Amino acid sequence: MATTNNDPTTTRIVLEPLLTFDPTLHSHTSIKSIATNSQSFIYLGTSSGSLLLLSINPDTPNDKNPSTKDPNSTLDFDVPSRNVSLIKSVSVGDSAVETVLLLDEIGKVIILSDGFLFLTDSGLVQPVRKLGFLKGVSFITKRVKSSESECSDLLGFSSLEGAGTSSRILSRLGGGVRVNGVKDFVQKSEGDYVFAAVVGKKLMLIELRVGKNDKEVDLMVLKEMQCIDGVKTLVWINDSIIVGTVIGYSLFSCITGQSGVIFTLPDVSSSPLLKLLWKEKKVLLLVDNVGIVVDAHGQPVGGSLVFRKGPDSVGELASYVMVVRDGKMELYHKKLGGCVQTVSFGSEGFGPCIVADEESGNGKLVAVATPTKVIFYRRVPTEEQIKDLLRKKNFKEAVSLVEELKSDGEISNEMLSFVHAQIGFLLLFDLHFEEAVNHFLQSETMQPSEVFPFIMRDPNRWSLLVPRNRYWGLHPPPAPLEDVVDDGLMAIQRAIFLKKAGVDTTVDEDFLMNPPTRADLLELAIKNMSRYLEVSREKELTLSVKEGVDTLLMYLYRALNRIDDMEKLASSGNSCIVEELETLLDESGHLRTLAFLYASKGMSSKALTIWRILAKNYSSGLWKDPAREHELLDGNTNVISGREVAATEASKILEELSDQDLVLQHLGWIADVNPLLTVQVLTSEKRVDQLSPDEIIAAIDPKKVEILQRYLQWLIEDQASCDTQFHTLYALSLAKSAIETFEVQSTSQEPDDGKLEETKISDPGGNSIFQSPVRERLQIFLQSSDLYDPEEVLDLIEGSELWLEKAILYRKLGQETLVLQILALKLEDSEAAEQYCAEIGRPDAYMQLLDMYLDPQNGKEPMFNAAVRLLHNHGELLDPLQVLETLSPDMPLQLASDTILRMLRARLHHHRQGQIVHNLSRALNVDAKLARLEERSRHVQINDESLCDSCHARLGTKLFAMYPDDTVVCYKCFRRLGESTSVTGHDFKRDPLIKPGWLVTR
Repeated sequence: MATTNNDPTTTRIVLEPLLTFDPTLHSHTSIKSIATNSQSFIYLGTSSGSLLLLSINPDTPNDKNPSTKDPNSTLDFDVPSRNVSLIKSVSVGDSAVETVLLLDEIGKVIILSDGFLFLTDSGLVQPVRKLGFLKGVSFITKRVKSSESECSDLLGFSSLEGAGTSSRILSRLGGGVRVNGVKDFVQKSEGDYVFAAVVGKKLMLIELRVGKNDKEVDLMVLKEMQCIDGVKTLVWINDSIIVGTVIGYSLFSCITGQSGVIFTLPDVSSSPLLKLLWKEKKVLLLVDNVGIVVDAHGQPVGGSLVFRKGPDSVGELASYVMVVRDGKMELYHKKLGGCVQTVSFGSEGFGPCIVADEESGNGKLVAVATPTKVIFYRRVPTEEQIKDLLRKKNFKEAVSLVEELKSDGEISNEMLSFVHAQIGFLLLFDLHFEEAVNHFLQSETMQPSEVFPFIMRDPNRWSLLVPRNRYWGLHPPPAPLEDVVDDGLMAIQRAIFLKKAGVDTTVDEDFLMNPPTRADLLELAIKNMSRYLEVSREKELTLSVKEGVDTLLMYLYRALNRIDDMEKLASSGNSCIVEELETLLDESGHLRTLAFLYASKGMSSKALTIWRILAKNYSSGLWKDPAREHELLDGNTNVISGREVAATEASKILEELSDQDLVLQHLGWIADVNPLLTVQVLTSEKRVDQLSPDEIIAAIDPKKVEILQRYLQWLIEDQASCDTQFHTLYALSLAKSAIETFEVQSTSQEPDDGKLEETKISDPGGNSIFQSPVRERLQIFLQSSDLYDPEEVLDLIEGSELWLEKAILYRKLGQETLVLQILALKLEDSEAAEQYCAEIGRPDAYMQLLDMYLDPQNGKEPMFNAAVRLLHNHGELLDPLQVLETLSPDMPLQLASDTILRMLRARLHHHRQGQIVHNLSRALNVDAKLARLEERSRHVQINDESLCDSCHARLGTKLFAMYPDDTVVCYKCFRRLGESTSVTGHDFKRDPLIKPGWLVTR
């Protein structure tokens, strides 16, 4: 019985011995030829001229203890050959059967023996018939088509050549009527039963035709070509016939008969050998121990195969090429070229052997014929091949195998994913966690829930989600990573002990040389498991699986203390189960992560409580503030403190809350940390229902003045509130702050020029909310709003030095004199005073202002410069007499003379300008009257030939009219056109016609 060789180069178990058949037990001599078909029938040609038909079941396992024996079998097979049956044995002649050519398409077998061709049916039922017209045949082969488009029709070419010798019927078998071999025979598709025969130096292309009753058979020579002497091997593919001789390989065209040399063989070379690769429809040419693959045109394709020795015979099985020699069969991968398996069935010098395969190129059975017996091998199922590689921990080879099978279409994507997952689990238990997860990620069918048992012990919330799929049972059941690591370390320790005792193990050599620590392995396992869950989050998962992925990912992050990743996961959209995590995070001190998790799940109250505790602990010193430690280390003062972060995160939650009680509950401590955050909470547009302004105003700490002012400003400016209560409250708050600011600046003896550049009021515990001074904001608001109570505000600032604000309020109340007194006398702002007079719009306002400048009263000196400025800018609006009466006797003469002179000149200039305008108007009026008179005084001469410019009727003695553009129309057309529009369409009302005059020209 054949055995599988334990050759170190063997990487796969593709073939396994099935059974052995010994024909010598039945008086048969040595085997000379062998052929198989897709139905697992085997034809054996012996040296004594017999043809044997065997039947075998390649799917039947080899049971060494059979319980029954076939009672109908006359053969006394031993146990290894009990699954093979000898169906029929026929005698062909006395000479050896050299070639058996199967024509499965028509159910015929052609036999070559002693230079003659014999024909029988595939079941060896009909008698063997000798085709006596052909003698000296040395080789036969049938035509193989890769596709119909690449093959020419030999019948068409034969008919074009006429009814010569190449188209004559050479023989008729079975007593059929001879009508040129066509009428009495069923015409099948050409090429299924066309074969080539080498007869001496001739190459004949012969067609085999079968009659209607399947007994009448005729042969027709389609073409004869001159061939090469000494043909040793022959292959016919498409339109090319490749011939091998001791000299080399040549290619003949079955259409034109032309030939060409593919390449020549060395002087010292083994016998040529050709093998048709059925699967790829290519040809393998042997040169000593090198196989070269060529296409139908003889062109090399792909790489070459290098065998260890020159083979006796070559076969094909799926992606492999089989070669036999010296009692060994070797399998080589077609694409990779490496030897993947070696099978021994004899010793050195065993004699020539023949290997036969199924013509599909992808069969299950291989037969190897030695001179004395036939050994059958079965292709190991792909699943068993993969399992064998995985048991040997040859994972790379297993992946390579499944990828090859996938590219060949033998397995599906699901199977490829299944194998990746299986390899991942094996690597996981071998402590190769990174490689394991890499394979998990390449599996499209693996469910994330399959790794849950490695993270959390059963039973748990997700135990029922874990698929009970043990794959092929090659790895232990899932267990927590701690147990996996512990078991792996124990296996490493055992392997180290066994290695010292000289026993080989499957444990990784690197682990034996440098045993890892438990902590390192566990950290590596958790990192890679978290990597797998991170990728799994992007997949389409059910809700329960999503919950398990996110929750267990948080477990893994916590185990590695990856705080940033924990907070990122908790603060983003996640499916974590809070009940599974809150105790864990609370006990481990990861309160920030727990707060983020509460917030993401809508548990705002719990989240805010945690942020409040964190802010309190940081401020009281119970916890170390990481920001302060960082600041001490590198001197960076821009780092946000822990209190700031807590307040910021709490404010983000409150900005979206419509629960007013909860907002007010946490408003105070946030204001203590940062008033700006409080303002953001109160003025947020993110919440669905806005808060009640009255309750918010009542809840704001009176000491947090800026917060109140900013909130009122938001209500008035952004929300366009028209509530007079809010406007008045805002004005009073601003006025009170302005008074306090003024008093602080006065005590510090800072100068005040009327427009104070005061410092900003800010709360002790936070940053200033406003960028502009409070007085500036007060002044702008008092001028822009009309909804506050000016009297109430005036009562507040009455005793202060806020004179500009008082002026604005008096102006709102319409007290013009008080406004002018403040602007001109208190603030001494002449420009503002004059501008206010312009707003009043009455000349007496300027006179009133002049009186104030010249007689300020209350012991104040007259403001002559301001008075001169007023007269200079607006003197033309004043009555000179009143001005002279108002001027003070104490006013310097130079200032008075200049002022009066300038004022009088302005009055005189104004008077003369009026006279010029008046006279010009009179001149234009006179000119227009004169032009009108000239137009009315014009004479027009009308005779019998004069026509109306509109209706072209003769005017004669009719009434007519003439327009300013000199067009003349009859009275009837004048009534129709009207006075303003002439025949030309000119409208004199819209576009008057101006004629040059003595004053006005165009």
